[in-house]
Amino acid sequence: MEERFLLPEAAKNRLRSGAFDDRLNAWYGVSGDALQPYRARIAAAVDRFAEQYGAMPLRIFSVSGRTELGGNHTDHQHGCVLAGGITPDLIAVAARTDDRMIRVQSEGYPEETVSPDARAVQSGEQGTSRALIRGTAAGLAARGAEVGGFAAYAVSDVQKGSGLSSSAAYEVMLGTVCNDLFAEGALSMQDIAVTGQYAENEYFGKPCGLMDQMACALGGAVYMDFADPASPVWERVPLDLRAEGYALCIIDSGADHADLTEEYAAVPAEMKAVAQALGKKVLRETDEEQFWAELPALRRSCGDRAVLRAMHFYRENRRVQQQAEALKTGDFARYLHLVNESGRSSVLALQNITPCGSSREQAVAAALALCESLLDGAGAYRVHGGGFAGTVQAYVPAEMLSAFRGRTDALLGQGSCRVMQIRKCGASALW
Repeated sequence: MEERFLLPEAAKNRLRSGAFDDRLNAWYGVSGDALQPYRARIAAAVDRFAEQYGAMPLRIFSVSGRTELGGNHTDHQHGCVLAGGITPDLIAVAARTDDRMIRVQSEGYPEETVSPDARAVQSGEQGTSRALIRGTAAGLAARGAEVGGFAAYAVSDVQKGSGLSSSAAYEVMLGTVCNDLFAEGALSMQDIAVTGQYAENEYFGKPCGLMDQMACALGGAVYMDFADPASPVWERVPLDLRAEGYALCIIDSGADHADLTEEYAAVPAEMKAVAQALGKKVLRETDEEQFWAELPALRRSCGDRAVLRAMHFYRENRRVQQQAEALKTGDFARYLHLVNESGRSSVLALQNITPCGSSREQAVAAALALCESLLDGAGAYRVHGGGFAGTVQAYVPAEMLSAFRGRTDALLGQGSCRVMQIRKCGASALW
């Protein structure tokens, strides 16, 4: 047995002894007795793995969810974004097997079994976890990393539909496990993120950008420039919310994403329509001065909503760069001001708060109004992610957190307000 693989009991013993506490601190941002719930969660996942697959030598991995910090609907126009890995994560216990089959058991779901040698897109498999497994194996093989058989048990508190990118966390988990088990860590986190996007685009059938996978893979707060989406430029920026005296809250508005495909698709479609009217494919390639010079004609040809969404893109893209600069220079007050500006732009120009024709059901708008009332000029708040449904993001001063969370849960439902921190590290193994 290779030294880096441990039998289940040995892994749990070292976990209990505190041997992995430094890594756990990097994953969850706490230490001492506060780590006990995390140790217990991982130990339970090891037990479930052993029950399902036997007492094989194993490895343990963690991949975080992600939060969008800036750049609402900019990535699909090859713009800039600011995103962060967060403390909610997906844990995977994994081991190599000899039968050249991939078996992944996600807690609460049926086991998925895929041959790493059957790499073609399968009819009827779109939208399934099996498609992501197959796509990951195919994408890694195309990069020269041959994938063999393995078994994995996964448990996640990156809830589906939470706006925290549970699908990207799952994709990055698959890539991280395969990179560790079969490529000896030779692939970069960017390679793994691109592979995850490939699996989601080509196999799962969702035309997502790369922001979610990059944020989950890299961890921390990361500024990303997608001028060349195939090879984004990125850099880490400092963001320690505890040191600044704030908590990051993700608030579930209570609305789901069902039947909103057309709303989401209209945002990039309308932005691209403006870009095409200006002779380019995406707004990042256009000249903003030309946009303003041709505004009357663009309003006639593309419509006012499309023009407003283009205005949002230009301003939001600059705002992301300003947010990153504010964090690098330690100007957190400026950063919060820009968060609020982003939120206002999403409401007024991007218009991704309330679905068209929905006058009675306005869950995201109600959540934003609640944040405004509770914060009363303190902190910052904005729509989080795609919009129309899902979640709102709020930066809450530490002294206001208890009251803010209690009131939010009382009005929107128990557990609607989740508190999290920016994670210190990216996707990684426990040892």
